[in-house]
Amino acid sequence: MKEKDKKALHDQIVKEVKQDFEERRQKRRPVELAWRLNMNFLMGNQYASITPTGDIDDYGRQYYWQEREVYNHIAPIVETRLAKLTRVKSGVSIRPKTSDECDVQSAKFATAILQSIMEENCFSALLQKANGWAETCGSVFYKIAWNNEKGKKFILDGKTVYDGDVDITVCPPFEIYPENLQIESLQDQPSIIHAKAYSVDDVKRIWGVDVKGEDVNVFTLDKTGVTGGFGYTASVPKIIDEVRHDAVIVIEKYEKPTAKFKDGRLIIVAGDTLLYLGDLPYVNGEGGKRQYPFIKQNSLDNVGVFFGTSVIERIIPVQRAYNALKNRKHEFLNRLSMGVLATEDGSVDTDQLEAEGLAPGKILVYRQGSNPPALLNPGSIPHDFYLEENRLLEEFTMISGVSEIMKYSELPDNVTSGVAISMLIEQDDTRISVTAENIREAVRESGKHILRLYKQFAKSRRLRSIAGENGELEMLYFGASDLTSDDLVLDTENELIETPSSRKNMVLELMNLGLLTDENGRYSERTKCKILETLGFGNWENSRDIADLHLKKAQRENRAFGEREIIPDSFDDHEIHIEEHTKFMLSPEFDMDGKMKETIAAHVNKHREFIDAANINL
Repeated sequence: MKEKDKKALHDQIVKEVKQDFEERRQKRRPVELAWRLNMNFLMGNQYASITPTGDIDDYGRQYYWQEREVYNHIAPIVETRLAKLTRVKSGVSIRPKTSDECDVQSAKFATAILQSIMEENCFSALLQKANGWAETCGSVFYKIAWNNEKGKKFILDGKTVYDGDVDITVCPPFEIYPENLQIESLQDQPSIIHAKAYSVDDVKRIWGVDVKGEDVNVFTLDKTGVTGGFGYTASVPKIIDEVRHDAVIVIEKYEKPTAKFKDGRLIIVAGDTLLYLGDLPYVNGEGGKRQYPFIKQNSLDNVGVFFGTSVIERIIPVQRAYNALKNRKHEFLNRLSMGVLATEDGSVDTDQLEAEGLAPGKILVYRQGSNPPALLNPGSIPHDFYLEENRLLEEFTMISGVSEIMKYSELPDNVTSGVAISMLIEQDDTRISVTAENIREAVRESGKHILRLYKQFAKSRRLRSIAGENGELEMLYFGASDLTSDDLVLDTENELIETPSSRKNMVLELMNLGLLTDENGRYSERTKCKILETLGFGNWENSRDIADLHLKKAQRENRAFGEREIIPDSFDDHEIHIEEHTKFMLSPEFDMDGKMKETIAAHVNKHREFIDAANINL
């Protein structure tokens, strides 16, 4: 293709991408306004509303004396939900499909590698940030890509190069533009646009291209006085627009694989410049397919809608009613305390009376022959005010799923039964378990994407330090062939339903029932190690259980049998070693390897000789 025709084609692609982006932005406009309204209410700007012109604005006071204080119940509700969701851990474990020893050991190895990778990327902190966006706007996205400028640094031919590593970022929903707002699944979307504002310097640093800067609108926080009454004012944060100068919107359009583009397509546009045009870069789907490098996490799912919903959207009407009720109630109290004077026209100096009021000891002069000013009977606050306030507080609990136990960390006064308390706590966990399950699913998908990216790009073997169960550090070499994510199942524990306390109680109940002992009613050394680990004593005061150390030594010997001759030591716990070596020998991996079996069998026989010699001495 001639250079002139190539440039014309690129210009046409840039024009189509920018036009597509503008159309998606207009279609997503109502959803975006709802997100901005949620953010305003969360931060305390609760007299904001969506105007007919499609913007967020505040409506002013109708009267100068009108109370417009904010009684923010949304912020503590969201904070309570976030605190509850912190129990959903970011760690993942890989569960083997079978109980074969080779699958078990491969799963343990891949789990250790995956956990180390996620810790290096501070995935736990990213998860908390993502939860904040999801609870505010309803949805958040993870972008898991491969960064060639991360990882270990090398000097090659005088140049600094890196071996690359996974790069995980949290994308707010404002940056994601789906093609169809009615398709729920992200991977079912025909295409996805990721748009973000970059400075022209960042574009030059990342893509090596000079682009023309322009003014870009971004969100920022500002303080505005919108509350108070009778002259009192208070400042609350408000989401407003701000213009960012010398910037450009970088549009990344990801297209799903089709008959025309079997590996999909990625187009990156900045301003009027085409930065990239090619296939989808990552083999991160099931069965070695290419798909989008994004993972969606919803707070609450919407049926037939791409973006999720937030509890803030449901609480906003209740919050508005509560603010109005409290302010009208305080206005009533102001009338009760300050009073309302009635005077005849011309009987007193009304300007002076209005300025000074009825101060104690004040001499009030009124026109002779007229009636003196008198306070009108204000009555009392209607009882309906108190009933409505209680009803609104109950609606906060009913709609948000955050009860008194979660919000105040205390039990209701009328609940004293232990069974009832357990049921209330279980109900609290149930209300938030839908959101917790969405988080767990996002963590699982993130683990799969990470392993598949390493399988695609980490061709050379790498050295990584792994923290063992007892706090010791192990240095492990691994490569792409060691991470078989397609053959394993990623799994995370449901911490909300199954808490550490419930697991400990379950273990104690199983011990009382005698289900963990052998036919002689005794606990094996391996069972003791597992019980102590479950009860939380696996790393108790950094002391290493002798049986656990024997178990780990036997497992290390299993991995080294094919490399060198291993002779049992006299101080070995021979029964533990025989059990571990036998399990390893029965795995399908060594069915056809007769030499390996002979080596392990000879090693096991030497352990038995130690046992026989000890019995003879007794």
